Amino acid sequence: MQEELEIAIQAALKAGKAIMAIYDNEDFGIEFKSDNSPLTRADLASHAIIIEELTRTSIPVLSEEGRSIPFEERKNWSKLWIVDPIDGTKEFIKKNGEFTVNIALVENGEPIAGVIYVPVTGEIFFASKFIGAKKSTIRSSFPTAQSVIENSINLPQIKMNKEYTVVASRSHMNPETESYIAELHSKHGKISIISKGSSLKLCLVAEGIADCYPRFAPTMEWDIAAGHAICKYAGFNVIDQQTMKEMIYNREELLNNWFIVQ
Repeated sequence: MQEELEIAIQAALKAGKAIMAIYDNEDFGIEFKSDNSPLTRADLASHAIIIEELTRTSIPVLSEEGRSIPFEERKNWSKLWIVDPIDGTKEFIKKNGEFTVNIALVENGEPIAGVIYVPVTGEIFFASKFIGAKKSTIRSSFPTAQSVIENSINLPQIKMNKEYTVVASRSHMNPETESYIAELHSKHGKISIISKGSSLKLCLVAEGIADCYPRFAPTMEWDIAAGHAICKYAGFNVIDQQTMKEMIYNREELLNNWFIVQ
């Protein structure tokens, strides 16, 4: 597990470096996929690097930017990587910095390790069931996975804001979410709302900055698997609102049900 986590951290760091080289360039090479979601040169570069790094583990990879893999093939995978080369491509295009590299290791449907790297800030969140959830900030041009782990802090940190805090999507604040937040207001009194893009929303809960993240809009497995691992080992739950159980992965249907992190 330690070796696999270190490989995932190194893959995220290398991908982040390639992403930033394109982020600082004017030509993103923007295309649109069949679902009308954007795809950039950075998504493809990140995907290629991550696949190359993870191949060393001989564990199969399910990536947003990889080939479509039928469930008939995937159902035989007891362990797999679930990858989003850039989570928050729209945020990348807007150049607001709120995009991440997501790499999760899943075993028998359970996320057992996860890495989320924020290339613009150098923040990296990672977790496994053996070391718990941690956060580090990259301050070196050529960091190693080992140095990242050694210079990390445990999550969650002590929450300074005493108000009940909800984190919500910057792009998907719909009536269902607004209604749920109104219920929280009735229960907890005054609440704070933080808006963020990408998997940073899960990271805010794992850090202890936010108490809750309700997601009542479409997401895919690769959007949340890494963040789920980090939240899980920080002591939080990611509850599928249809089954009312912990979210599982490598399902036949890769589109997630609505969920709540708390």
